[in-house]
Amino acid sequence: MRKFLPWIILGVIVLFGYFYFKGINNTAVTLNQNIEEAWGNVETSYQRRNDLIVNIVKSVQGQAEYEKGTLEAVVQARAAATQTKIDPTNITPEQLDQFTKNQSALSRLLVTVESYPNLQANQGFLKLQDELTSTENQILTARTRFNEAVKPYNNHIKTFPNSLFAGMFGFQEKPYFKAAEGTEKAPDVEFNFDKKAETK
Repeated sequence: MRKFLPWIILGVIVLFGYFYFKGINNTAVTLNQNIEEAWGNVETSYQRRNDLIVNIVKSVQGQAEYEKGTLEAVVQARAAATQTKIDPTNITPEQLDQFTKNQSALSRLLVTVESYPNLQANQGFLKLQDELTSTENQILTARTRFNEAVKPYNNHIKTFPNSLFAGMFGFQEKPYFKAAEGTEKAPDVEFNFDKKAETK
């Protein structure tokens, strides 16, 4: 029996190592899947807003000339916002920052469009405005849940001793959603209706 003892000990060590590393990998995979699901919900919320913007553009197109510049800016901002694609399995802080900046620029422009007094008489636009408000709340919720999914994943791969081996399995720290620089300031909305009227 004694001659088999080293093999038994070795077998126990191998089994322990197998289940330990399996636990690190499988937990990280599961948490990473949660992040991918959460990111999918973020993209779905933004896509809903982008789809609504098409309808807003159609609603606003019949309005006065002084709204044309803002409308064109919204269309351009929407195009920029939809061009930024992110792979949640390989997301970087730089990608997320660019995505946030593009989406924030669009949000600020939408505030300007929604502030035009003439649009308040347009029932179709008012309905779209309500939909946009609801969508913005969904975006906030989706972003919060994305951060909530990132936290346990980062904790798992950064805590010792997992941090020694997570990199071997290809798991890297994920960035959190943060507000884009400048979004803490309310957008300036200026109307020059009188000036436009004078030039007509």
